[in-house]
Amino acid sequence: MPTDHALSARTFGNEDLLPRVPLPTVRESCDRLLAWCAPLLTAEELAETTAAAEAFAAGAGPLQDALERYDASPGVDSWLDAFWDQRYLGRRDRIALNANFFFLFEDDGLGQVERAAALTAGALAYKLAIDEEALPPAVQRGTPLSMDQHHFLFSACRIPGDPQDTARTPYTDAWPGPSRERHVIVLHRGRAFRLDVVGPDGHPHALDELEDGLRAVVAAATADVRGVAGETAGDPGDAASGGTRDAGATAWAGARADRPGPSVGPLTTKARAAWAASRDRLLGLDPQNAATLDAVETALFCVCLEHEQPADPVAAGDGLLHGDSTNRWFDKSVSFVVYPDGTAGYNGEHCRLDGTTVIAMLDAVLDRTGAEHAEASGARSQGSPAVAPLTFVLDDALRADVDDARDAFAAYGAATATTAVVLDFDSERAKRLKVSPDAFAQMAFQLAHRRAKGHTGATYESIATRTFRHGRTEAMRVVTPEVVAFADAMEDPAASSATRRDALRAAAAAHVARARECQAGAAPEQHLWELQMLQGRRGAELGTTEPFALFESPGWRIMRDDFLSTSAVPSTNIRFWGFGSTSERCIGVAYALLPDRFRLFLSTPRTVAAEMETFAAELPAVVAELETLLAGEG
Repeated sequence: MPTDHALSARTFGNEDLLPRVPLPTVRESCDRLLAWCAPLLTAEELAETTAAAEAFAAGAGPLQDALERYDASPGVDSWLDAFWDQRYLGRRDRIALNANFFFLFEDDGLGQVERAAALTAGALAYKLAIDEEALPPAVQRGTPLSMDQHHFLFSACRIPGDPQDTARTPYTDAWPGPSRERHVIVLHRGRAFRLDVVGPDGHPHALDELEDGLRAVVAAATADVRGVAGETAGDPGDAASGGTRDAGATAWAGARADRPGPSVGPLTTKARAAWAASRDRLLGLDPQNAATLDAVETALFCVCLEHEQPADPVAAGDGLLHGDSTNRWFDKSVSFVVYPDGTAGYNGEHCRLDGTTVIAMLDAVLDRTGAEHAEASGARSQGSPAVAPLTFVLDDALRADVDDARDAFAAYGAATATTAVVLDFDSERAKRLKVSPDAFAQMAFQLAHRRAKGHTGATYESIATRTFRHGRTEAMRVVTPEVVAFADAMEDPAASSATRRDALRAAAAAHVARARECQAGAAPEQHLWELQMLQGRRGAELGTTEPFALFESPGWRIMRDDFLSTSAVPSTNIRFWGFGSTSERCIGVAYALLPDRFRLFLSTPRTVAAEMETFAAELPAVVAELETLLAGEG
């Protein structure tokens, strides 16, 4: 690895210098799996899992050999390349709420249009810096990090498919180099508009011109809604047919005011194969739909201007996570959402982007004013930017499809419970206590969960691996024998403070050690999972089609059945961030432990909301108890 002074200053200049993700042996991953799942299993379950792991280690040779050959193939940057595609693009459930994640920004005092324009100006400046490879590459303690995901921030869109989705992005064989598109999609009151934000010569529009364009969208969408409402009231016959005079295929310009507008965004909330079928119907109905889809899918990003104000930060987070689907296109990599009072945030698709890449972009956007971004990007006055409504041609079946998708997703969002927690602690206090801030946070989660639910449950934590070529994340499983011993000691009335403190120190040290293993690529889950998926893709060709018992074993199932799914993305520009839970009993824990704050956004199915609320209520007392315990040392 080169030292700091040998690193390239170009955005993607260090990619070829990065080491490859190490490929473990099957034996290494099986041994690690047994060690990782053991604290969650009974003796009988561990024995069954051990036998299954031994059988897998003896029989998975053809799969491992094929994976090694793939890793060594020209054009392959990581043995995980195919894994990531199948893991993210292969999922068949809805991605809205289930996979997309959100960030709620700190307030900056601007109104809705001014905030949206500033965000647009900042994103354009960031995009142009990437295009010119002028964005400084990320470096962590002298080690360069992969910037590859920055290729997929702008003009990137997930495309539904069956049996697997695809990603339509620049910097690919189908779309070489950066996007030269000049427009964004602006959604307001369920209406979609194309707004040109970059002039023909490649310079962004001036900040005041961006504001003018956004005001034009608000005025046009508002007039359309009012016009439809008036038309509906005056012509019951038109209202009954959705405001159209043709029972066949018609442009949805006269839709009833209580129906979604022409963005048909609710279709992006459907399960992926169902959305793919709807998209095929759109494309087959009228050529205009292909042009409209193309405009949406190639747009630099989305700007969603809301017309209803959330009551508080939790409601704002809910709106970002699963808000009005008529005013979203959940397949886009970047969507800025701005509420009437200027409160703003981000919703993004996950298949090519992780939180660390997104937060780097958002910090750059939020650290400067819109005027500063406009100056940095070379924005210039070019007259009012072009604004054009985007409509789809729909028939009755497609209108019903959109209505059904909207209602189903609204019900799905309503079935999700969320809450925010602000804790009296910060990373500086953790360091003064001589404990890893993340280890402290995770131990607090473990103890609060034990007290809320009465047992220790499987816990996932996302660990970034961007020190590797095309590195993304590794799946860390938090529960170690030391974690169980710590929770037991804290719940044992007979345990002394010294015993509890020693148990906490040991659990924190074990947590740090495991996180470092994950950062080094020495973790079992993704390797074993890729071997399972590889068998599904190529088992017949490789002569191994019989399912392995390992993937039905108690250890594999129980370790991966999350009670807590956790991830940290720290940023001083973010008030809260969040994602949906991963199972019917899981609590999603999105947290940020910073030098001056400790905040969490929690989500879970409403059927187990009471357990989440108990967990949230336990956290402040647990954090105070652990701080007091460590402070009393010596």
